[in-house]
Amino acid sequence: MIEAVTPRRWTAAVLLALAAALGGCASVPNPNPDDPFEGYNRGMQRFNDAVDDAVLAPVARTWRDQVPSFVRTGVGNFFGNLDDAWSAVNHLLQAKPEPALTMTMRVAVNSVFGFGGLLDIGTEAGLERQSEDFGQTLGRWGLPAGPYLVLPLLGPSSVRDTAGRPLDMAATSTARIGLEEAQITIASLLNVVDTRARLLGASRLLEQAALDRYVFLRDAYLARRRNLVYDGDPPPLPEPDWEEPAAR
Repeated sequence: MIEAVTPRRWTAAVLLALAAALGGCASVPNPNPDDPFEGYNRGMQRFNDAVDDAVLAPVARTWRDQVPSFVRTGVGNFFGNLDDAWSAVNHLLQAKPEPALTMTMRVAVNSVFGFGGLLDIGTEAGLERQSEDFGQTLGRWGLPAGPYLVLPLLGPSSVRDTAGRPLDMAATSTARIGLEEAQITIASLLNVVDTRARLLGASRLLEQAALDRYVFLRDAYLARRRNLVYDGDPPPLPEPDWEEPAAR
């Protein structure tokens, strides 16, 4: 029997992987204060890249090249509609009623007139997507991002975003619309493949442009998440302190 990837199972798997990897990772001299686990993170990124090269990217290319565009668009819209409903809740949790109302109306329009979210009528009606997740909500509540982490198979994250991810997964799960476990697993895999297919172009540009792919991804992720938490207007960062303890 195929088992669905529930938030509880995902959390347990990630915690076990993190405990094993962090317990045995080598230390990095003079680590970036935002990345004290760089030794582990680089190893996990290599593992993720190997899985992506061997399995996920080839499947994503087949999906992109062989599946009609209207089918791929419908799949993306469907899962985007589930995410939009959770975004509306997070806007409310962040005390932002106007975007919460916009996202609620967007979900209603797409669900009713877009055949359960397969069509994106909301964007055509001027209801633009304003995505939020629980990691961003925790950031708005004042919780620091914490160290950078590379999660098994899921890629870049932070301690704060990792803490918020199980709730994000539960809130956007297809289980909430009454699917059976096997159907949930198939739908989840379909979402992963479709998401990866939409990132194929970005992956190619990254391989061509980045001198140190790990540093590029880390810095881009942390900067983007900080920008999202503050809705595009983050406060200035404090000056970094790179001095050796003995030199102070």
